[in-house]
This record gives sequence, C-alpha cells and structure tokens, in this order.
Amino acid sequence: MLLINNVNLPLDTDFSDLKPAAARALHTDISNIKTAALYKKSVDARRKDDLHFCCSLTVSAKNESVLLKKTKNAQLFSPRRYVWKKAVTAPEIRPVVVGFGPAGMFAALTLARAGLNPLVFERGQDADTRTADVRRFFEGGTLNTESNIQFGEGGAGTFSDGKLNTGIKDFRCRAVLEELVRHGAPENILTDAKPHIGTDILVNVVKNIRAEIISLGGEVCFGEKLNDIEFKNGKLNSITVSGKEILCEKLILATGHSARDVFSMLESRNVQMIRKPFSVGVRIEHLQSDINRALYGENADNPALSAADYKLAVHLENGRGVYTFCMCPGGEVINASSETGGLCVNGMSNSRRDGLNANSAVLVGVNPEDLPGEDVLSGCAFQKQIENAAYKAACGAVPVTTVGNFLFAKPFEITKVKPTVKPKWAYADFDGLFPEFVSESLKKGILAFDRKITGFAKESAVLTAPETRSSSPVRIVRGDDGQSVTVSGLYPCGEGAGYAGGIMSAATDGMKTAEAVIESCRC
Repeated sequence: MLLINNVNLPLDTDFSDLKPAAARALHTDISNIKTAALYKKSVDARRKDDLHFCCSLTVSAKNESVLLKKTKNAQLFSPRRYVWKKAVTAPEIRPVVVGFGPAGMFAALTLARAGLNPLVFERGQDADTRTADVRRFFEGGTLNTESNIQFGEGGAGTFSDGKLNTGIKDFRCRAVLEELVRHGAPENILTDAKPHIGTDILVNVVKNIRAEIISLGGEVCFGEKLNDIEFKNGKLNSITVSGKEILCEKLILATGHSARDVFSMLESRNVQMIRKPFSVGVRIEHLQSDINRALYGENADNPALSAADYKLAVHLENGRGVYTFCMCPGGEVINASSETGGLCVNGMSNSRRDGLNANSAVLVGVNPEDLPGEDVLSGCAFQKQIENAAYKAACGAVPVTTVGNFLFAKPFEITKVKPTVKPKWAYADFDGLFPEFVSESLKKGILAFDRKITGFAKESAVLTAPETRSSSPVRIVRGDDGQSVTVSGLYPCGEGAGYAGGIMSAATDGMKTAEAVIESCRC
C-alpha cells in the first residue's frame, strides 16, 4: 500500500470516489488504482483565492514500486498497529487508578484489557450526574466543588470542544482515535487533521468506555476522593480514599491539573515534585461569521467547510510567548470554577459547532522564575491568587470586558459580540486581575494577532477572565520506568502530573503508564 501526501483537492470533491485523484497524484491511469481512501484532510486557507483541501490518501495500486519512482510525495505505507498488552499473572492486590479523565480512563482500559481488573476512584460524579450538576450551576445554582467542569467522569475534557489534535507523534494516538470511534465518536475523527468530538457526543463516549472497563472486571467508583498515600522504605503499601484505608501496591495517579489538594498531600509526604512553566490569560470572543470571512474570504459560506478555526502564537520583544489555545469554533465560554471563592473559565463547543461566537484562550507563558520563592506549589498559589481576584472583581460573576476597553481604554460597551458565559457575568477592570507582565503581554499579543487575522483586535470583541487551568504548574517527577522517583509503585500520569497537555497526549500517557504497570507484573 502507498501513502500519498500533499494531494490538493477542490472543495467540491466527492470523497466517496478518490480513485481519480489517486491516479492523478501517481501520474498513472485510473485502471491501475485498486483502492483509494482518505487518510487525512485539512483546509489550506493560506490563499483565499485558492482555498482547497490538502489531503493524504492511502492507495493500493498495480506496480507500486514503479509508481513510487514517479511520485515524490508517495511512500510505502504499513501502519503500525497498537497491540493491547496482556499480563502474565495478575497481582494479588489489584492496581488502582485515581482520576477518570482521559489519562485515567485509558490507563484503566489498558489495565482491564490486560486482565488486571483495575479499581478506579474518581472524586467527581458519573457523566449523567455531573451534567445535571453543571446545568444547575449554569442556571444560577450553587457550585458543587466535587462535581463540576473540572471534576467528574471524563475529566475537564468532557466539557470542552473535545479537541483531539496534538503535536505528539506517538503511534498510540491512532489507537486512541479508534477506541473513541468504537465507543461512539464520529468516524471523521480518523481522517480530520484537526479532529474534534464535541461535548454533546463525548459525554456518551466516556460512559461507553466505562462500561467496557467494568465488563472486563474493572470497578469504577465515583464520589471517592484520594486523601493520602502510605509508603515504607520508599515502597507504596496503602492509600486512603474518602477516609478508608485500602491496600495498594500499584497506583496510577491521574488526578488532573485542578486537584491542588493532591499536590499539597504529596508535598507533605516529600514526594519529589518540581515547578514547571504554565500559562494564564483570557478568553476572547468574536462572531464566528467574522472569523469565517477573515480566514475563508468569499468561501466563508461554502457548505463543504466547517466553522473556521485558528492557532496563533507570537514571541514578544519582552521575551514572553503569547499564544491562542483550545479555540472553540461556534462555541461558548463556560465558568470552569472548582473552588469556592475562586473563578476561572474555559471554552466549550458541541459537535455541530453552530453557535454564533468563536472563542479561544489567549495565554501568556509563566516561568518558575517569575514567581517568588522556591515553593514547589508557588504556581498553584499564583493561579489561585488570580482566580480569587477575579471572583472579588465581579462579586462572584464572571469578569467580562471588551477589547476596546482593555486595549484602548474606551468606555465599556457590549455591542456586536454578546458574551456567552453562564450563569452570569459582570464588567471588571482586567488590569486589576493580572500582574502587569501578564496584562501588557496580553495586549501586545492581541494586537500582534490582529496582523494575522484581520479584526482580531476589534473593539467589539469580548474578553472573559481568567483562564488559569490550561496546564499544570507542577511536575511529579517519575523515572524511565514510569514510577515516582520517591515512591516505588506510584505512577504519576497525565496533565496533572505534568506529562500531557490535552486529551490525546493525556490518553496516550495513560496507556504508556498502564503498560509500565503491566510490565512490572511480569517481574
């Protein structure tokens, strides 16, 4: 089989019959093409007068070795398939997974398929209960600090856009996508260069994965919070969950970036952690129709195109990096708080991405040396300081301003773009929310992005704050065997442990960590 890259196809392409396109790309007669299928597809919008799809095709053809010599973009293709591991013997004490976000979920699935009957503890609630809790909060109810946008089945990614694009090259990524499709995600995530599922579909996908884990002998417990770990001579022997001590020799810790109490507990136990770079910033909202026109030009309304998205970055003269993150086409901004007296936001889209507004985080990099002292949890304290200031600034509502007000000191006025955030918002002075280096970098970054996307710095664009949970400010140090360098049997995993940055990287890290546990059972 051959893989042909950089195949440019018009917007009206019939993707059910790609043999003609394959024949053209291979400079051969269509009679030589046995099969042709789409492998990856993206939109090339660099020139608005020549908008087209850029595709990769998998092709089976006659005389493939001859055709290879005629086509510089073709190569032999034999996809590497992921082989799910099997344990030689199951340990007497079942392995435990704490956290049921992408990392914990795929770790548990890997352990379950290996026959290790994992025991899973998640502090939040199951997807249905969690959805109801979030809905009540969005309708003006009280925040449930243990069942919210951050905590519960599927992790923070469940209430997001369900974006699956990633910069990592791990071959497990394909296996993750295939499993998501197998459990209810649309098949186009296998071929889209920037795949996404959407919150409305993802909720059911995570429930289906949980059902398989249970069918294979695993157990998933909700509303169960990790309180402590016990180890002797550097070896894990038990954990305390919701006040109950449980024998445990192998623990995959996948608690996510918002479980600050877990970081504090590990610090008190002298488990080695280090500070790492992270980011803070705001959400910016534009009309999706304006983003479509800015990126697609006259093709903005072409039915072959989905809502336009973007990914922007700039390195400022002051040395700061500013970038967009988790862009949600046709989505909404959500109150992603998980602590009383603190407030943070995120973005969310459903599968159709058909909302009026586009939103994205605009983030400024924060380095450990930006923070006072040497406390390993200083990044958490920095995040919390901003979140508390945001809560006070708008009296518990979500702080909102406009680009006109924040960048150009114009009077605050909501005009063309209406804030989407729930349950309520209020005007706030954003210069009072962030340290000066963050505020000034945000302003310069937004102006720089306006030179890349016309209208990005429109005065009517809405800003919502703060976005503080894009990544963990801490890394729980682990060795090449996946275990904590302090505690044998403790396997830090995923975003919270500082080893991932999104659904895909977290899921693959969960699989790798579970593989390390399986391998340890062979010893």
